[in-house]
Amino acid sequence: MPLEWYVAIRFLREGRMQTLLIVAGAAIGVAVMLFLSALMGGLAESLIAQTLGTQAHIVVRPVVEAARPQRTSTRDTLVMPRVERTAQRVRSIVGWQQVMRDVERAPGVVSVSPTVSGPVFAQRGDASKSVILLGIDPERFARIYPIRARLREGVYRPVGDSCVIGTELASDLGVSVGDKVRLSVVDGASDVFTVAGLFDLGNREVNRRWVLVSMRSAQTLLDLVGGVSAIDVTVDDVFAATTIAESLSARTGLVADSWMQTNAQLMVGLRSQSSSSNLIQVFVVLAVAMGIASVLIVSVVQKGKEIGILRAMGTSRRSVLVVFLLQGGIVGLLGSIVGVGLGMGLSVFFASLAVAADGSPLFPVHVSLALIARCTVVAVSTGLLSAVLPARRAARLDPAVAIRNG
Repeated sequence: MPLEWYVAIRFLREGRMQTLLIVAGAAIGVAVMLFLSALMGGLAESLIAQTLGTQAHIVVRPVVEAARPQRTSTRDTLVMPRVERTAQRVRSIVGWQQVMRDVERAPGVVSVSPTVSGPVFAQRGDASKSVILLGIDPERFARIYPIRARLREGVYRPVGDSCVIGTELASDLGVSVGDKVRLSVVDGASDVFTVAGLFDLGNREVNRRWVLVSMRSAQTLLDLVGGVSAIDVTVDDVFAATTIAESLSARTGLVADSWMQTNAQLMVGLRSQSSSSNLIQVFVVLAVAMGIASVLIVSVVQKGKEIGILRAMGTSRRSVLVVFLLQGGIVGLLGSIVGVGLGMGLSVFFASLAVAADGSPLFPVHVSLALIARCTVVAVSTGLLSAVLPARRAARLDPAVAIRNG
């Protein structure tokens, strides 16, 4: 065993109580870091999963219609500066089949689904509800929305004259699987559909408003024969959705809205949550670093005579420096090992305290190998950096003075 390792371990063993206390402090710091990161990461993933469970990562749609200010043809003088917003109607994406193929070939895109959507009224007897009609390709739509997994009754079969509706809408209309529902638009066109299935996507508004039918049926009702009003897109990296949306907009000339733009408040909350967690972890690291540094400085004072003897025997300043750096690194490593186990146990215990009706934890935690590795690296680095000042102080000790004062 190299001299530096032998002396470093010997010093730690001789001051067992100090070593145990500082390892315990480092372990608690690592446990707090791991637990906070796992909790915040789990909550963020849960919020994003719930949000994206009822919407696509990116929605490609036609440009909003807008009137132009009226000017004279000769002097280019503005005649009518006030422009009234035009009434928006259900519009089709021009050449949507080619647009969909272009979107599918874009980097980062996983799946696409054409959609025909518009407002209609759902009627059953005297009950009438304003809903959103969605004409879909069943297979493509199911790749974006977890509709099959969230089906509560019946079958997922929005084809022909069958429709699939949310559980809240079924309750409002008083219908169940096999019942008839009339869907009508403002201009008077209507059609009768049979309820084939009921879904619950975990969002009350969606469960109350969505009616899924075949694309052909929606195109007929909304007078959009052969067209689609939007193309839903999923991507492989949800946090790159805005960048991919910008590239799709430039590629197609259409509007491409990412989920991060439509849920701006959620992103602000997630960033604030992440910043708070990082700030707490910084203070924890500082506290651990000060604890390790203070113990090692005391060790330098206590071991002054031994250090002086080592220096008198020919041990170099560099070796003495390495001895105390090794002590800091060993303390950080031991603290990380104990702290990772403590943090994982705390995470599992906390997740089991509160459970939802479906058995899932209300406070999910996400512990990954990358998180464990990050906490270990931070702990060891903190130990090494904390030992720099005591190590330099020990290396500068004069052998004669150290032996005499010891």
